[in-house]
Amino acid sequence: MPRDETTAMKRRELLRNTGAIAATAIVGAVAASNLPKPAISQGLLELKMVTTWPKNFPGLGVGAERLARRITKGSNEKILVKVFAASELVPPFESHDAVADGSADIYHGTEYFWQDKSKAFNFFAAIPFGLTPTEMDAWILHGGGQSIWDELAAEFNIKPFLAGNTGVQMGGWFNKEINDLHDYAGLKIHMPNLGGEVLRQFGAAPVNLPGDEIFRALKMGSIDATEWFGPWHDLASGFHKVAKYYYYPGFHEPGTTISSGINKNIWDGLTVEHKLLIESAMAAENNFMLAEFNARNIASLQLLVTQLGVDVRRLPDEVLNEIGRSSGEVVAKIANTDAFAKKAYQSFITFRRNAITWSKLTNQAYLNARFLPFKYS
Repeated sequence: MPRDETTAMKRRELLRNTGAIAATAIVGAVAASNLPKPAISQGLLELKMVTTWPKNFPGLGVGAERLARRITKGSNEKILVKVFAASELVPPFESHDAVADGSADIYHGTEYFWQDKSKAFNFFAAIPFGLTPTEMDAWILHGGGQSIWDELAAEFNIKPFLAGNTGVQMGGWFNKEINDLHDYAGLKIHMPNLGGEVLRQFGAAPVNLPGDEIFRALKMGSIDATEWFGPWHDLASGFHKVAKYYYYPGFHEPGTTISSGINKNIWDGLTVEHKLLIESAMAAENNFMLAEFNARNIASLQLLVTQLGVDVRRLPDEVLNEIGRSSGEVVAKIANTDAFAKKAYQSFITFRRNAITWSKLTNQAYLNARFLPFKYS
């Protein structure tokens, strides 16, 4: 066995053993009747949720807080979930490790943050020219995605859940026009993850910046363009003040899944009732967040266009066609990085192919019909 595989196996075993010790201690503390009277000795379970979002960050940070309240109130405060925003307990991108080793109990983020552990995690977050939000839910919940995700996350001692979605995103804010593929040459764009890798194939220079630095970079010309979440967050960030063009569609993140993972030993030690409660809380938040993003984006786009005069433009078909081709190549390459990536890729691609067939007859056909110029109101 190669040395790196041996090391990985030892690390996973350590994570499981560490988590098991912590879970045993919790269960024992709850069950023991001769302990003092802190909350845990009265049958209460206190869990620490760490997030990748700033405190009170609209949609996402607030969503984490809302999820924690759903679990706490739904359990009649038998499970107390305390939220720690990014860097309050651990740095944002160490949230996954903290839950894996038991120093935290739950994380709230999105799975492509963990792609350095396995490229397979991308499939449970966002894939360029991949699945829409409802298709992602369908694949994960009913198309075999959850079992692959469970198997992958179990390697890190975690039980994963859907916990929200940002909806289909916009293409981004640009200070240069995109009329053909040559316009990407030398373009400095804030677009991390796989979307950035796709544009790199056409000569773009993708960069990754902290959210609070993007506005200044765009204003000062350090970057030429940026993707972000959509009109709701884009308006709040003020990008319309420092960028000329607002492009769509967002090929790079067609429905970014927000996720929450629980230390697996904690999860395995819960009662059936508490497991059902947490599953219900996750499902409720998954639906609520997507509805909120859609509602806020609708209102914010109206304001950007009608009151602030933003120039909204569609990327040309020939550009989208080539980006789509390149997206397929980039995604196919990550399928060969490890066994989990290959398994997730094969399941995802099969479901995507069938979803396109169904969508042509339903969602796409209906939306095309709704665009016809008949009088309705």
